[in-house]
Amino acid sequence: MAKTKVLITVKTYPSISTKYEETVCTAGMREDGTWIRIYPMPFRKLPYAQQYPKYQWIEMDLVKNKSDFRPESHRPSNVDVNDLICFGNKLDTKNKWAKRKEIVLQNIYTDLTKLIDEAKTEGKYTSLAVFKPTRIKNFIVEKSARDWSEKQKATLQQGNLFEDKSDFEVVKKLPYKFSYTFEDCNGRESTLMNEDWEVGALYWNCLKRNNGDEEAACADVKKKYWDDFAKTKDLYLFLGTTKLNQLRAPNPFVIIGTFYPPIELQQRLF
Repeated sequence: MAKTKVLITVKTYPSISTKYEETVCTAGMREDGTWIRIYPMPFRKLPYAQQYPKYQWIEMDLVKNKSDFRPESHRPSNVDVNDLICFGNKLDTKNKWAKRKEIVLQNIYTDLTKLIDEAKTEGKYTSLAVFKPTRIKNFIVEKSARDWSEKQKATLQQGNLFEDKSDFEVVKKLPYKFSYTFEDCNGRESTLMNEDWEVGALYWNCLKRNNGDEEAACADVKKKYWDDFAKTKDLYLFLGTTKLNQLRAPNPFVIIGTFYPPIELQQRLF
């Protein structure tokens, strides 16, 4: 089987699936800029050498996930992916992220209504996209449940996909959720939660740096995503759906990653 070449651009914060235990939704792009989702992926159970970073080219055996109607959804052809990932180059940020932008910015949405229509249209069912907001209006921090649900905990106790639980500690649930409020090219306003691994990791790092002060940690997260990314960078949002909500939610998208190259001089002038 020919391996699929993917530039990893998305790793969501680990979640507890009632079917797959702890998983990470990873996604990326082929060389032509088309999206591919890799799920389920027991990312944190991979050997350290196989835990690919973002903007890393990888090659692995992938097949269409037949239990998922979304065209981008694929899964590893073998549950044991430990030795099946081949690493290529990692794209750096030189020349204002030129190499990354060449792949990532080939197909950009600015109209959220159009994107949602595509997500619900048979034959398209678009479930991953690069979105460029016309205006970022706010970054919102809200309290969330502080622990996994009883159903999720029961799944972990049963164990069905990953048998060896030795030396493995399930990731802590984020006690806050972080969202952007933005407008699209037609003035449509939306508030979408950010499920990117980076925002979760940033929160825990800020909490440690602030000696357990959650309010200070949240303020530091907002400083990065609002004062830095939203105000000083050329911010794009990676949007994705869940299979459960794509056809039934009015807006099935959430933010699954951010892309924030520096603003070009020409953009500053105009």
